Amino acid sequence: MTSSSVNVSSHPVLAHKLSVLRSDQTAPADFRRVLREITFYLGYEATSTLNVRSVSVSTPTEKVAPGKKLDDKIALIPIMRAGLGMVDAMLELLPNADVHHIGMYRSKDSLLPIQYYNKLPRDTTCDVAYVLDPMIATAGTITAVVNILKKWGAKKIHIISVLASKAGLEKLQSAHPDVHVTVTEVDSILSKDGMIIPGLGDAGNRLYKTPTIDQDDDEKLLSPSKRKRTLSK
Repeated sequence: MTSSSVNVSSHPVLAHKLSVLRSDQTAPADFRRVLREITFYLGYEATSTLNVRSVSVSTPTEKVAPGKKLDDKIALIPIMRAGLGMVDAMLELLPNADVHHIGMYRSKDSLLPIQYYNKLPRDTTCDVAYVLDPMIATAGTITAVVNILKKWGAKKIHIISVLASKAGLEKLQSAHPDVHVTVTEVDSILSKDGMIIPGLGDAGNRLYKTPTIDQDDDEKLLSPSKRKRTLSK
């Protein structure tokens, strides 16, 4: 994927850690840990273009040294729920960043994104918004979030993801060529139901050990009063 706005990491350590995430033998606790580690290094690369200003720093030798201080107002935008697994690592890099949550889920039938939560403040915005989501599959969710952030007033938007599909990345770039993306790897296949192949499965389910529920079993989620009643003989 060649584009000035897309950075696909070539670091061998990240390639190793991505293989751990892909494996179906990786337990949820290890999945969470490795996702944090990957996010930290992706974040390190993604923050290389932040603006700084000059400051003077007093040292233990009683001499003053020239220094630098981050000069951008930064916001982290995790897309719930899988993006929550990336927040702590980014806060290690940027402890003074604001964190604003956006909740989105994808319709099983249409694959269109549906927003269910938005905590962007009305009275302030940011210079740089880092959108956190482990995967860019169809790019429907990411594109919708970028639209929201632009309307909010974010001056620059940078997406940090572990894995992207080729089709999803191309769709995102077509819709928002000014948005930057940092990703570990790009997979070439996107299934009809919007899953990256080979991918790494459902990141949210793997993070939080959420069981997969078949559509036929949806009724089990209802309260007893709303379930279909079967009369006993």
